[in-house]
Amino acid sequence: MKNPLLSHPPKSTASYIALAGHPIHPMLVSFPIAYIMGAVASDAAFWWTGDPFWARMSLWIIGIGFLLGTVAGIAGTLDFLLVREIRHHVTSWSHFLAAVMMLALTAANWWLRVGTPEAAVLPWGLFLSVVTAVALSFAGWLGGKLVFEHNVGTGEME
Repeated sequence: MKNPLLSHPPKSTASYIALAGHPIHPMLVSFPIAYIMGAVASDAAFWWTGDPFWARMSLWIIGIGFLLGTVAGIAGTLDFLLVREIRHHVTSWSHFLAAVMMLALTAANWWLRVGTPEAAVLPWGLFLSVVTAVALSFAGWLGGKLVFEHNVGTGEME
């Protein structure tokens, strides 16, 4: 028996925040994802080696990840607010809330490290980096569902 969802793909929804028809939000999320996930690796490297370089690295990449994530979040929020069809999906609301939570965790993780990066890594800095990475993975999974299952950001502007 054929799956009825596969035989009738959902209507495509265009992104208002786009450049030459390409949605900006998915373009902007790559670097914040890399930086925020990299914090887990640099925290683990500090834990393993004790080298203060890794604690300072975490401070910088978390800060840059937060700033770039905020820019990506602004683009995503504008699409969320301006395109009514996007708000019709529960997945959009879940993605929005998970992303806001992830950025709040990133800000807390960054703030914890300002001033004393070496002292902040263990145990709470590493813990926050891991929790933030989990929240980021969940937000990214939901973002993928929006694109691949609900065709958000794949339509043409009218």
